[in-house]
Amino acid sequence: MSQRRACEAAGIVRSVVRYRKQPDRDQQVIAVLQELVERFPERGFGKLFKLIRRRGLVWNHKRVWRVYCALKLNLRRRGRKRLPHRPRQPLGAASALSACWSADSMVGRSVGWPTVSNLQCR
Repeated sequence: MSQRRACEAAGIVRSVVRYRKQPDRDQQVIAVLQELVERFPERGFGKLFKLIRRRGLVWNHKRVWRVYCALKLNLRRRGRKRLPHRPRQPLGAASALSACWSADSMVGRSVGWPTVSNLQCR
């Protein structure tokens, strides 16, 4: 019985029967990643991948990411420390009329309005 007919009878695709696993070609990727992580432990995948490209190695980023994850290097980096939370306080109100002024620095001089200095003198 031919391979084609046997696969058809079993209900599988012929490419499954002929499949041969390729030898592991990731040893060089692993070596370079481990070297870079040893030198630059604070850098993440993106920066390490740029360093790999600068060395002239043209590996697919998906392949490098797969190896990066297999080495368990895809741990979360610690973020920046945030400022402590400050409770909100209400704005202070003026004690009397005209006790607090606010002026815009873009007063319409072309319209003929008085300038800020003239506004404060009156």
